Amino acid sequence: MSQLRIGTCSWKYDSWRGIIYSDDPEINYLKEYSKHFNTVEIDQWFWSLHGVNKVTLPKPDVVKSYRISVPNDFKFTVKLPNSISLTHLYRANKNESLIPNPHFLSYDLLNEFISIIKSMKDNLGPLMFQFEYLNKDKMKSQFEFQGLMREFVKLLPPGYKFSLEIRNPNYLNEDYFQFIREHKLGHVFLQGYYMPSIFDIYKKYKDFIKDYVVIRLHGPDRHGIENRSGGEWNKILDPKDEEIGKVIEMIAELLERNVDIYLNVNNHYEGSAPLTIQKIQKLLKQI
Repeated sequence: MSQLRIGTCSWKYDSWRGIIYSDDPEINYLKEYSKHFNTVEIDQWFWSLHGVNKVTLPKPDVVKSYRISVPNDFKFTVKLPNSISLTHLYRANKNESLIPNPHFLSYDLLNEFISIIKSMKDNLGPLMFQFEYLNKDKMKSQFEFQGLMREFVKLLPPGYKFSLEIRNPNYLNEDYFQFIREHKLGHVFLQGYYMPSIFDIYKKYKDFIKDYVVIRLHGPDRHGIENRSGGEWNKILDPKDEEIGKVIEMIAELLERNVDIYLNVNNHYEGSAPLTIQKIQKLLKQI
C-alpha cells in the first residue's frame, strides 16, 4: 500500500516556536519536530564543496544525534553533497573562468558519504542528486549528461533510493523519464525556482513514475519572500491555495497508482512551511 509522507525542508527555525516548537531553551528541535511530521529534508549536507581540494562531509556524531532523535518509522530525505553533483566550482561573478570540479560524479566520495550515514540507513528515504542549471559551457547537451549519468548509476551502492533533481527545463522530456525508469531512479518534482509547473510535467510523464516520488514545494521568488519575512517564518505571506488544490489532486492520483510520496515543503513556498502543511493536511482529510 502506498504512503504519503509530509515534512519540511530543514527544521531548525526559532520562529516555528508556538507553531510546532515549545519555548524550552534546551530544545532538541528534531526530536520535537518528529512528534508532528514523519519526514524531513536534510539540506545542510549538500553544501560540501569549498574549493578544488576542500570537501566537508557530515560528522559521525551529528549523524548519530539525528538518528536517535527520531522514531524508528521516521524518514529523512537527503540532498547529497554538491561536491558530487556540481560540474564546476561556484564563481563569485560570471566573468571568472570556469574551474572543473574534480569530484564531479565521484564514486569514492559518494561511497565515503554513504559510509558516514550508514548508521541511519533504516531511517533514509530518497537520496537526492540536485543538479544546478547546466548551460552549454558546463554540459554540452542532455545526451552528454545522460551518458555520464548512465555510467555513474551502474555502480550506485545497493539498498538505497536515489533520485534526480534537474534544473534544466528542456531536459524534462520523454527521454529523461525513460532514463530514470530504466535505471530505477526517482524523480524530484521541483515547484518553483524558474522550473515549469510540476502539474504539466506530471500530466505528460506520469506513466513513467513508479514506486516513489519526491515533490519539493518552493516558491518562485526566494529572495523576495526572504526580505518580506525578515527571517521570521511564522505566517503565510504568499498564499497559493489554488496551486495547493492541484497538489492535493496530484497526491490523490499518485496514491491511487500505488506510488509512495515524499512531500517536502519549504518556508519559501508560502512563508511558513508548517502552516502550509497544516493547510494541506486539512484538505487531505476531505478526499
